[in-house]
Amino acid sequence: MSGRFRAECRRIIFQSTRWDEKGFDVILILAILLSVALVMWESVPSISEQTRQALFILEWVITGLFTIEYILRLYVSEKPAKYARSFFGVVDLLAILPTYADLLIPGAHYLMLLRVLRVLRIFRVLKLAKYIGEANTLMRAMRGSARKIAVFIFVVLILVLILGSLMYLIEGAEHGFTSIPKSVYWAIVTLTTVGYGDISPQTPMGQFFASIIMIIGYGIIAVPTAIVTAEMTSNNQPTPNADPTCPACGWENHDHDATFCKVCGEKLPEPPPAP
Repeated sequence: MSGRFRAECRRIIFQSTRWDEKGFDVILILAILLSVALVMWESVPSISEQTRQALFILEWVITGLFTIEYILRLYVSEKPAKYARSFFGVVDLLAILPTYADLLIPGAHYLMLLRVLRVLRIFRVLKLAKYIGEANTLMRAMRGSARKIAVFIFVVLILVLILGSLMYLIEGAEHGFTSIPKSVYWAIVTLTTVGYGDISPQTPMGQFFASIIMIIGYGIIAVPTAIVTAEMTSNNQPTPNADPTCPACGWENHDHDATFCKVCGEKLPEPPPAP
């Protein structure tokens, strides 16, 4: 009986094909949206104390249900440790921790807004998992370009240190550039074309120097985009004997000669021909 119950729970929780499986996911998504709305509502200062108490009770009720659900997921999962370390496993845990952390750190329950990440399960409910393949392509491009972007950011940090120091020497404290850190802050705001305007150069030399930084900023903004785009272009080149990706669920770890997806059974696309 216990084995059958566990199998049925695993089917309902981790699959989304039958009506009861979809119903569970829909109810879960609605509960997530409700809990996020409650946290946002509680932050409104004009609500009455009675309403705030009711929201507090509802938060704990929903957190209790999510806690039971998380424990149940661990119980019915074939590999609980693997689920706990997965993306959704971490998100599910982060969805319940803020409420308990609020007992020790007042205000921590507002981090429950992280629960909105659980709405990503709607991809599975609405059969949008085919877009996971595109998401995987983007993630691979981000990982492949991570080192280049890190070097780029390091160069930008050195650049703003130099520019901020020069502006500190040009303008001085009498024009609002009271220290090198504050001047570096101005350089970052200007180089990124944000332009808060809380500090601005007053001397002709400072304004000319600021104009040069603004022009450089437009070029700098385009560099990370170009790096990621180049990586995505190289990743999209057809690779012979590459592992096929399922168009339905996005699973990639198939054998080279696989015809159907080992997860959902969808027919896999034909491998690209050898050049």
